[in-house]
Amino acid sequence: MRREPVKHLLTKLAFTLDRDSARLELKWMKQALSPSDPPTALLAMLDRRLRGEPLQYILGTTPFGPLQLLTRPPTLIPRPETEDWTLRLANTVSPSSSRPISVLDLCTGSGCIPLLLCHLWPPGSTRAVGVDISPDAIQLATDNAARCKITAHVTSNLRNSFIPVLGNLHDPDLIRSLEPPFDVVTSNPPYIPKREYDELPHSVKDYEDPRALLGDPPGSSDQDGLSFYRAIASFIARKGVLRNGAIVALEVGHGQAEAVQDILHHVAHLGNTEIWRDPWEKKRVVFARA
Repeated sequence: MRREPVKHLLTKLAFTLDRDSARLELKWMKQALSPSDPPTALLAMLDRRLRGEPLQYILGTTPFGPLQLLTRPPTLIPRPETEDWTLRLANTVSPSSSRPISVLDLCTGSGCIPLLLCHLWPPGSTRAVGVDISPDAIQLATDNAARCKITAHVTSNLRNSFIPVLGNLHDPDLIRSLEPPFDVVTSNPPYIPKREYDELPHSVKDYEDPRALLGDPPGSSDQDGLSFYRAIASFIARKGVLRNGAIVALEVGHGQAEAVQDILHHVAHLGNTEIWRDPWEKKRVVFARA
């Protein structure tokens, strides 16, 4: 490959980012190349990046804790904030093969949350289910489970399992395919209000599924980004969904923590709640015990 075109595109990328970040991204792109890629592959990757495509989609993977997960548009790219609280949750709960637990992850996307929990917790301690409305997300979560060697069907008590389920949180029959009760319920649901979504950079809006970002369905009378929290609270309030003493951990957006806390109190009847901050001191998770 001629060096001049690469140097030219790298210079343009440095204007968009900064020189050090551009060089680092170029290094990662080179590492992502395979011997079978054509000579023009690196140029194509740089061109995609200059057009605003997220780096994680171009590389095809992203780190999440000790895992390297597959990333594909339009499924939501796992964020560092989500990684942070998932690691904290993994240290908060201590399942074992003699006292296994069931995990339900709603709006599972890539499957990053339950897969990291299954990876970190002892073998044979965890049965996880991830629900998403998007067939693309379910396929990606399935592929990530295979990549992490976490199977859907356990043949021994020395393996953790993860089952991706295509389903709609608003479907009253969803519970029939989930085998409750659950000891842990997690979710990073869509929570961005429409007015904030409209201001997002094109690198987000043009590539990631709006259904994974917009907190209120189109045409909804609610425009506060909290629709999914109301649906989650109504779902987990149903008899038999949560085991006694179950834990609920919900990621929230800017300025939403207290409102989500209130929803869990009044809709899900979970009075024992606290708010977790992320490393950037943002209120990021509402944590509750049943």
